[in-house]
Amino acid sequence: MYICICNAIRETDLRAAALTSGGDAEATYATLGKRPNCGQCLAKAGEILEQERALVANLDPARRECEKVAL
Repeated sequence: MYICICNAIRETDLRAAALTSGGDAEATYATLGKRPNCGQCLAKAGEILEQERALVANLDPARRECEKVAL
């Protein structure tokens, strides 16, 4: 599903970037080579980043590394 229509950023893009970017939605967009335009997506993008980071934080360390490599 597209989260940011202006930049064509999908939920899967954000979830993958959450593993390598530690910042907020705007910082994560920057790692994707984008920047927010209208800003309507930032709250939802932030929620997705928080969810993904919490999920990965609860994995055991070996699995966490596998998740990073898989992406």
